[in-house]
Amino acid sequence: MIILLFALLSTLCSMFRSRVVLELENMALRHQIGVLKRSASKRPKLTPVDRLFWVVLSQVWGDWRSALDIVKPAKAIAWHRKGFRLFWTWKIRHGRVGRPGVSREVRDLIRRMSRENPLWGAPHIHGELLKLGIEISETSVAKYMVRPRKPPSQTWRTFLDNHVKNLVSVDSFTVPTIRFQVLYVFLVLAHDRRRVVHFNVTAHPTAEWTAQQLREAFPFDQIPRYLLRDRDKIFGDTFQEQVKDMQIEEVLSAPRSPWQGPMWSA
Repeated sequence: MIILLFALLSTLCSMFRSRVVLELENMALRHQIGVLKRSASKRPKLTPVDRLFWVVLSQVWGDWRSALDIVKPAKAIAWHRKGFRLFWTWKIRHGRVGRPGVSREVRDLIRRMSRENPLWGAPHIHGELLKLGIEISETSVAKYMVRPRKPPSQTWRTFLDNHVKNLVSVDSFTVPTIRFQVLYVFLVLAHDRRRVVHFNVTAHPTAEWTAQQLREAFPFDQIPRYLLRDRDKIFGDTFQEQVKDMQIEEVLSAPRSPWQGPMWSA
């Protein structure tokens, strides 16, 4: 009875909707009726095909939540996230093999050299390892060096307080799509009022694209004094040259210091 009443109300409202929306809504209602008919118990039993149907429908129809009654809309969103995790787990396990791992002996040697020579940085230790015939990248050396963990220093907090009106942060994060692709979102955030100054999305981020976003974010009369960013490779030479041309001073977060990251400090 409830399904028939819902169908009647949908029919009355269909006169004010477009043809495409009407077809999508009818498809959603017919699917739910089919699920209820084949379910012996009061609780509908959904198959992987049913879940995939609603995941796809949620990506192509903005008002899909209004037609979903057999489960909560949050459940359909969770199906998409679960499918995304399963896809990338499979892709990682069956994809290309990454860089070779660093043996336990080499890791212990790096920690010992950094502990006994506190003034040596990653380039120095990397050079000493090459002299010993150990082929390893400087990035891996920096990863396994011994560094004492310290809380945020007062100097860093003082810097943020003194320059909050002239400081902006840039960062990026990822968003999954229905086809299990990854989109990269570039974000520029002002610290004074935590407002978004500029953002853009791309599937293939490059240093040139990032530099272009910086030019679009700040007109000539609104250029900030300081720019806070992390050490991501997306901020390459082209991006750094663009920052210098705009006469902006870069402030880099320290390695392995997430509390200094652009979004955390904002």
